[in-house]
Amino acid sequence: MNLKRQIFEGEGVSLDFKKTITSCEKIAKTMVSFANNVGGRLLIGVLDDGTIKGVKAEDEERYMITKAAHFYSRPALEPIFEEIYWDDKLVLVVDIPESKDKPHYALAEDGKWWVYIRVKDKSVLASKIVVEVLKQSSSNEGVLLEYTSKEKALLEHLDKTERINVKQFCELLNIGRRRAQRILVSLVLTGVIRVHTTEKEEFYTAS
Repeated sequence: MNLKRQIFEGEGVSLDFKKTITSCEKIAKTMVSFANNVGGRLLIGVLDDGTIKGVKAEDEERYMITKAAHFYSRPALEPIFEEIYWDDKLVLVVDIPESKDKPHYALAEDGKWWVYIRVKDKSVLASKIVVEVLKQSSSNEGVLLEYTSKEKALLEHLDKTERINVKQFCELLNIGRRRAQRILVSLVLTGVIRVHTTEKEEFYTAS
């Protein structure tokens, strides 16, 4: 692994820098967001700007990560550790593979379990729709797509405006939020539409 090249590429969907691990809740949130996405890697001992500071107490960092993976993540995660030395400084590399048991929840500071996904270089709270998509995509039951006037109206709307959010979809068809969410989940799972999550909003486009 070329450490310097990875650092140069910067933090992103599957890479996060940590100077040190200070909180099990915070690191569980990042690890869960990796597992719910395509997997990811933590570089411990690296500052946000890419400066390699190295790890002072490697055993403590390892202990905190393992504790967060086993007790602050549900289902539990199994991080893979690697040690890399750079100019006599130790960087602890932690790989979190993509999970087959999505969605994973992280225990937050409010004592509740939440699902997080990775958006660019941030771990973002997943919406109910994304949680449902993660649940159903990891169960191999297959999805039966009902194609009614409601699905047709949505796709015709997307043909004209390119994007829509849940509130607009409810207004478009004059239906309740739960009904709208069910329709959107099945359309995402069958690949008819795509869900886009940013830090500020969530919207849907035709695939």
